[in-house]
Amino acid sequence: MSRIGKKPVELTNGVSASVSGQTIEVKGPKGTRSFTATDDVTLTIDEGSIKVTPRGTSKRARQQWGMVRSMVENLVTGVTAGFKKELEIQGVGYRAAMAGNVLKLSLGYSHEVNFAVPAGVTVTSPKNTEIIVEGIDQQLVGQVAANIREWRKPEPYKGKGIRYKGEFVFRKEGKKK
Repeated sequence: MSRIGKKPVELTNGVSASVSGQTIEVKGPKGTRSFTATDDVTLTIDEGSIKVTPRGTSKRARQQWGMVRSMVENLVTGVTAGFKKELEIQGVGYRAAMAGNVLKLSLGYSHEVNFAVPAGVTVTSPKNTEIIVEGIDQQLVGQVAANIREWRKPEPYKGKGIRYKGEFVFRKEGKKK
């Protein structure tokens, strides 16, 4: 029995949900999100909470049970608090700045990298060595942060590059004389 799946997802104040078939739509102060579940589970709304129950005892139904419950919980979290990824830049001359809807990155290349911010996320740069990616869609926020990090991953010798805040970069010892 799924320990995650059997817990109901509580709807906090200001959040409303509606189920039509296998699609659930959650509305909150930050926006509206929807998710379509597979036919292996049933979604019901009871007294301010959303319950997910499996249809049958097949392995796939039990797998989808916990996964769909986690997805529904992420919908509720996204429309109430939102999701946030913080990136930090380390390296001499490496910096970031926002110009309209474009993130301008100086990462040691011969040219400046212009990263167009997609719709659904907001990117800010409070300092020239910090980047904050925020939004209501957890997958989109993580993907945008990963795409920014991809331009210059932290290297193991000097640690220069773009890293997640709090990320540990394994350092290697350089050449010896």
